Amino acid sequence: MARAPEAPPDAPPLRGLSAAGGLAALRGLLDRPLASYYLLLSSVGLLLLIGLTMVFSVTSVEDFARRGDATASLTEQAFFAVFGIVAFWACQRLPVRTFQAVAWPALGGAVGLLLLLNLVLVLSSLADVGQIGPFSADRNWLYLGPFQLQPSELAKFALVVWGADVLARKGARLGWWRELATPLFPVLGLLFVLVGYNDLGTLLCLLALVVGLLWAAGVRLRVFAVLSAIGLLGVGLLVAVASYGAGSKGSGEKGEGNFRLERLTTFFDPPPLDTCKADECYQMLQARYAIEHGGWFGTGLGKSSLKWEALPAAENDFIFVIIAEELGAVGCGVVVALFAVLAYTGLRIARRVAGRFRQLAAAGATAWLVGQAVINIGGVTGLLPLTGVPLPFISEGGTALVVTLAAVGMLASFARAEPDAARALHARPPARWVRLVWAPLPPLPGRRRPGSPPAPRGRVPRGRHEDDQAAPRAVRANRARRGSAEERRR
Repeated sequence: MARAPEAPPDAPPLRGLSAAGGLAALRGLLDRPLASYYLLLSSVGLLLLIGLTMVFSVTSVEDFARRGDATASLTEQAFFAVFGIVAFWACQRLPVRTFQAVAWPALGGAVGLLLLLNLVLVLSSLADVGQIGPFSADRNWLYLGPFQLQPSELAKFALVVWGADVLARKGARLGWWRELATPLFPVLGLLFVLVGYNDLGTLLCLLALVVGLLWAAGVRLRVFAVLSAIGLLGVGLLVAVASYGAGSKGSGEKGEGNFRLERLTTFFDPPPLDTCKADECYQMLQARYAIEHGGWFGTGLGKSSLKWEALPAAENDFIFVIIAEELGAVGCGVVVALFAVLAYTGLRIARRVAGRFRQLAAAGATAWLVGQAVINIGGVTGLLPLTGVPLPFISEGGTALVVTLAAVGMLASFARAEPDAARALHARPPARWVRLVWAPLPPLPGRRRPGSPPAPRGRVPRGRHEDDQAAPRAVRANRARRGSAEERRR
């Protein structure tokens, strides 16, 4: 009689495939001393690589048709990327005292360039003067012969280091309104007017930056409430002055129409689709067509059809829409996930690094980069009103790419200065040539460099009731007896 085949023994459970095991492995990776540094480099590096790829995909056909070279725009963007990497390398090597020393000069230079830009624009609008010496201007661009730059991009980085330096020096005195009012509020008001008159989207990025700085500084909620009311009033005024040529689409002259109000109206009350085909919502309609055309997995890299002059600013403000069409929802998810990693890494650096200036500057730079990405992605997908800001690291543009990579270099310097990272680098220092070529060793925590000033201290404003509660019991009893004796004398 044949025996029935025996059942095979149960296979041993596979290790490392459970959710708990995966979380433990991830936690172990994040607990490494230089985890913040490598997360920052990997996320920004992948975003930069995606940006160069998409710029080539969007511009190659038109460049070949107009210039005879399909790689013309890619070459220009790669050139600026190399300059940005050099700026990243330079900022990564700088000590914190250098950032604090250049805070006021950087802000003064940015304000001066913005004043010059607005002066040229006003003279060209009122007196038909298109040039002041070697300088000319067009909307947000300032031209000096063959060179061009965006002063508003420089103002973002300058505001990060200046605002962090001012708030760090004030310390606990930030509880007083007059400490916030001088010199923070006047400078912010001037900067917002100079930037917001021509570019409301960049103004919103500056607002996100300031909110990040004040939040990291521990400013009270009622201050945020007052600032929110003032900010909404200011944005409303900038929307209103667009009727008089502020930030107009054409030459900046009166009569161009209030396109800011039209965008807000289109967002809250969109017109019928047949009207959108020739009206202000034409660009948004084409963007939604591209997103719908891409689906889940996209049409394939380089196979977008709406980028051929059907979608304006496809290589700049609306490049995320081309990613949605060619790479689908999966590609968009990868880009959003990389920005989420950047946000986590920036806040992680701000929480772990020592020194008040480093903490505030890391929080401000993170709020700027991630806030600008949210404004761009939300605008082009219809989740937020359209403002026209580029997508960091991905959109075509020279000044924006160089400045954002410089800000990432500052964050990398702070990531290496985390206490655990600094101890690990000193325990096993890299080779001497690596320190000379890439970055020097950060200072060990708890050791102050010679000549560096001590951290500022200030008195936190408190009411009499809070003082009485914080005082020891014997002191409170003496105060009570002193008060009763004074009442008897009266």
